[in-house]
Amino acid sequence: MKIALAQMNSIIGDFENNSAKILEYIARAREQNAELVIFPELSLVGYPPKDLLLKPNFIEQNLDALDLIARTMPGGITAMVGCVQQNTSPVGRSLFNSMAVLGDGHIQSVHNKSLLPNYDVFDEKRYFEPGPMVSLARVAGKKIGLSICEDLWTIQGVLGRVLYHQDPLAQLAQAGAEIFINAAASPFAIGKNHIRSRLLSEHAQNYQRPLIYVNMVGGNDELVFDGASCVYGPDGNLKARCKSFEEDLLIVDLNGDCSGPINPMPKGIDSVYKGLVLGLRDYVQKCGFRKGVVIGLSGGIDSAVVAALAVDALGADMVHGVAMPSKFNAASSLTDSEILARNFGIEFSVIPIEQLRTTFLDVLAPSFTGLKEDVTEENIQARIRGTLLMALSNKFGYLLLSTGNKSEMSMGYCTLYGDMAGGLGLISDVPKTMVYELARYINRDREIIPANIITKLPSAELRFNQTDQDSLPPYELLDEILKLYIEEEQCAEQIITRGFDPEIVKKIIVTVDRNEYKRKQAAIGIKVTSRAFGSGRRVPIAQGFKQSFTTTIKNTRCKG
Repeated sequence: MKIALAQMNSIIGDFENNSAKILEYIARAREQNAELVIFPELSLVGYPPKDLLLKPNFIEQNLDALDLIARTMPGGITAMVGCVQQNTSPVGRSLFNSMAVLGDGHIQSVHNKSLLPNYDVFDEKRYFEPGPMVSLARVAGKKIGLSICEDLWTIQGVLGRVLYHQDPLAQLAQAGAEIFINAAASPFAIGKNHIRSRLLSEHAQNYQRPLIYVNMVGGNDELVFDGASCVYGPDGNLKARCKSFEEDLLIVDLNGDCSGPINPMPKGIDSVYKGLVLGLRDYVQKCGFRKGVVIGLSGGIDSAVVAALAVDALGADMVHGVAMPSKFNAASSLTDSEILARNFGIEFSVIPIEQLRTTFLDVLAPSFTGLKEDVTEENIQARIRGTLLMALSNKFGYLLLSTGNKSEMSMGYCTLYGDMAGGLGLISDVPKTMVYELARYINRDREIIPANIITKLPSAELRFNQTDQDSLPPYELLDEILKLYIEEEQCAEQIITRGFDPEIVKKIIVTVDRNEYKRKQAAIGIKVTSRAFGSGRRVPIAQGFKQSFTTTIKNTRCKG
């Protein structure tokens, strides 16, 4: 049997576009003599649909579109399409996360997701009822064990801890499945594909059955789906793999050895770069920003990397850079911004803000009488810049990209209604040390980002001779502790026992927790690490929890 893996990029709720794309993939697969074409999880709907699932008309349009596909798709081929189905039972939530098997002009069977993730960015138990039982699909005389994404995340040796009391793949194998198929919408995070690969390989080898995995691709809000759909043989070896971070259609023949092209899978900083480019491109296109993006170019490394990503994602003609110098900015910062813009071929303008800064201070002087200058006056500059950039965004229809990185966002080293202004925080999940990695990656073939931007000490330039390290620990140290605290959720005592200075750990953790209110007001960002600020990290602002900063771990229940 020839099987097609249809790795598609869905738009959430755009049933007309998604249906047309599904029908196109079916036709292409049929032309290549495929007997079965498999689509990702919720491919008809887009993932994650969130509270759109609470709208009855949304569910109806999804069902109507599914029926249309079944009636109009070509004969001689079967399709497995991700959709939403209604739970007709009076018990439980009203919807199922489903895969529908389509062929011969109708819906042949429906298979519901058994395991519903409810951690990190996932919130499926809010909407869906778990499938009450597994069932086999039958295509071309083959018994197929069809599962959906989380259904295969059940191997303790890979995951460390299994979250569920059942194993859908074991149940499908016991029911007599000859082939495993898993349709997924599994978001990208750096290093995650290694875990996925181990899961797929071990399942295939454990049950000695071929396993076909079809993952979504594309960006939807903060999530990026990297594709890399693949086929594993009964021996647990990789037989074929789709492209990563782009749509693809791959055909494998199960009558042979299931082999096909094995496209390379980006790793490390290469995968982060491609994920950010795809996330930005899809956010701009799916949200309808036809005029492109605007970026405040400070002459620093963060805005330089954001500009490089934007040019790659959208093209130079869609990127607009603006420098807004005050008296505190070094002349080299403006020069570096000009060179950067010229290297990228983007539109570049300069709006000096010194006059505006002094006007603000003059207006505020009566209210500030007798008070020393402090961060208040510094932040006025950032807020002037944010106001100007938002004015350009409003007037010309640009999406404003904020340029704060994860290290700054963690520590509150950013200004509300200033440099935090924007519609998308492109690198807000990228630690500062990784920003430097991205810069070197961008310059891997030739110098695009001026060397001075990469080598000079990072500075907000809100006062003379200011550097980031006046307020923050060295970024190498800071990022290491932030990763342990935010991504690995280690408590203070665990971090201290690794050899870190207790006072530095205390300062970092207290500062991170104190600045939660800022992050709640920040633009959404593209998720690239295992734990990003946003929907996957839910911490109250008004709270009184006090952490222990002693070097002895008394509470063995600390997560780690």
